[in-house]
Amino acid sequence: MKKLIRGILDFRKTRRPDYAETFARLALGQSPDSLFVACSDSRVVPNLFASSEPGDLFVLRNVGNIISPCGPGGVSRSDESEAAALEFSILGLKVTDLIVCGHSSCGAMRALLDEKAGIDAPHFKAWLRHAAPSLARLGAGERMAAELPIHDHLSQINVLQQIEHLRSYPVVRDAERDGRVRLHAWWFDIARAEVVAYRPAEKRFVPIDEANDGRV
Repeated sequence: MKKLIRGILDFRKTRRPDYAETFARLALGQSPDSLFVACSDSRVVPNLFASSEPGDLFVLRNVGNIISPCGPGGVSRSDESEAAALEFSILGLKVTDLIVCGHSSCGAMRALLDEKAGIDAPHFKAWLRHAAPSLARLGAGERMAAELPIHDHLSQINVLQQIEHLRSYPVVRDAERDGRVRLHAWWFDIARAEVVAYRPAEKRFVPIDEANDGRV
């Protein structure tokens, strides 16, 4: 907490004047380009590795960068928070891109591999059921092309699975069909400080460049 307070004081003294105009404008409203689905992991900082400014990203963070799939009638099968973020970002904010970004050494993926052994956390266990299809794909032999630890293979597969969960929502499916949104699968390698994107033609994640934005 002391570190946070010192950071706030530092922001007030040294950075706030630089951002005064930006936040004055943002106080009137927001118009982000993208919905960015990321893990809550403290090492994953989308605005930092994407060099984006306040107002650029509408960020949805949770344990494991998971989107619970849509059930009958267009209603989420689980918590409504993720579904609400999808609806608000697409229908209200008119974002043009939906990004799911996993990362290396993900604790949620490790727990899923270990069948959540020794964790007395009922909500955490229940939440991870939405990544169970990713584990099933891994068990069926699916692997990414890179030489990765097994938990990182699972993490990358999980990104692709959550893209499919996004597409289970009519609001996403209709927007993608009409060309109003594009879906992207990204993955952050913490040790290398590198963001890679899935390239369907090669069935692997590769470094992002202008020709490859990870569209799936």
